Amino acid sequence: MNQSNGLKTDEISIYHIVLDLVKNIWVILLVAAAVWLGLGSVSKMLYVPEYTASATVAVGTKGRNTNSLNSLNTTKQLAGAFGEVFQSNVLMDKVREDLGDADAIGEISAQAVSETNLMILQAVSGDPRTAYLMLQSAFRNYESVSEYLFSNASLRIVKEPSVPFAPSNSAVLTQDREIAALAAAVLTAGVIVLLSVFRFTVKTKNGAVRNLDGNVLGLVPFERGGRTLKELAGGKKKHLLISSSTVSMPFTEAYRKLSARLEHHMKKRGQKVLLVTSVSANEGKSSTAANLALALAEKGRKVLLVDLDLKKPAQYKAFGGSVERKFFLEDYLEGRAEAEDILAYDSKDGLYLILQEKGIEQSTTWANSDRLRELLQKYRGEMDYIILDTSPMAVAADAEYLMAAADTAAIVVRQDWTDVQSINEAVDNVRQSRTDLAGFVLNAFVKQGTVSGRYGKYGYYRYGKRRESDAR
Repeated sequence: MNQSNGLKTDEISIYHIVLDLVKNIWVILLVAAAVWLGLGSVSKMLYVPEYTASATVAVGTKGRNTNSLNSLNTTKQLAGAFGEVFQSNVLMDKVREDLGDADAIGEISAQAVSETNLMILQAVSGDPRTAYLMLQSAFRNYESVSEYLFSNASLRIVKEPSVPFAPSNSAVLTQDREIAALAAAVLTAGVIVLLSVFRFTVKTKNGAVRNLDGNVLGLVPFERGGRTLKELAGGKKKHLLISSSTVSMPFTEAYRKLSARLEHHMKKRGQKVLLVTSVSANEGKSSTAANLALALAEKGRKVLLVDLDLKKPAQYKAFGGSVERKFFLEDYLEGRAEAEDILAYDSKDGLYLILQEKGIEQSTTWANSDRLRELLQKYRGEMDYIILDTSPMAVAADAEYLMAAADTAAIVVRQDWTDVQSINEAVDNVRQSRTDLAGFVLNAFVKQGTVSGRYGKYGYYRYGKRRESDAR
């Protein structure tokens, strides 16, 4: 088993990370918005508004013009001393007594303006009118406190106090909630990056070689696939076949190289029947089976493609329009037709086909039936190669039963789709069935990876959970 311990740098795909971030941008924004709104709500619950009334006074000496001071140093010292008076408990007791509402009284503070004889007085309270009245009361009562201390000092109000119209404090959490929301977004993005990096799927070819328990047969590049005007007008889904003029050259050449490797593998061992499967749905095993058959037929081989994905057949949608159909595989299995009746020939591609139009509920029963084995045995002698397109191994046991009729198997692994451990467990099942494992086909690979789905999203309308994927 090639699975390694620990993450290697060549298994990390920046493309996957970026794509995961883009796909989950709504999560990042949702978390940031939740933090922003949550802090705003908590802030409002905890917020107690405070109102500040302020006044500016000049300190002078009695008996002189208050604008003509004997000494700036003397008045500065007086300003500092007066500040202590306005902040004293004695004056505050008189303010409380004067206003008669001890519960509403706040605090008075005084601050001397540096290098001047000015002093700024501030009264803070939970009620704006009370803050204003506190300063007025302080001006009325300060002389009774300071007269015996500063007999030659006087105060002149430079700026009269006024009733404050708005709170002077802001909610504590509100000030920082933008930063907190940004931090939450960054943290969420970091978690997404870590989940992307440590998600144990096949993201690079090196990771596949190192972690998958078998040989890598080849890599098929991601192909978005164009549509003809006719297909666009009819709204039809585009099937990615190498016989189509709309697919790219790298895509076509990848399948030709892959078919050459598989043919070499099978010729060397005298094998004829290739089973193509995947672990999860939507990994592209149906298109892989079809394109391998087409690539072999291009070389003049007599190839039969059998759609044995009995739960959700896909080959009929790709080839059904190019061949005349009277009977399907189900008709043969249920005894309504003979083997010759269900064999179709696509003259355009030089390919023999046995198709199934609709899903069969009891697919496992038929996959393990003698009648199906007799069918495959009959055409084994007539064909150069038979390619079986089967259901994903995680969805049904059909593929495991069909391995008894196959000579070798190829497992399609789509990039960043199925957990590596699940793939290797499927490999164990193949080997326990005593079927040869040709190897893995790495499908829909981009240089830096592509994210399209996850394990278990098999799109059977009656038996599965999601719609058919573009990878089919």
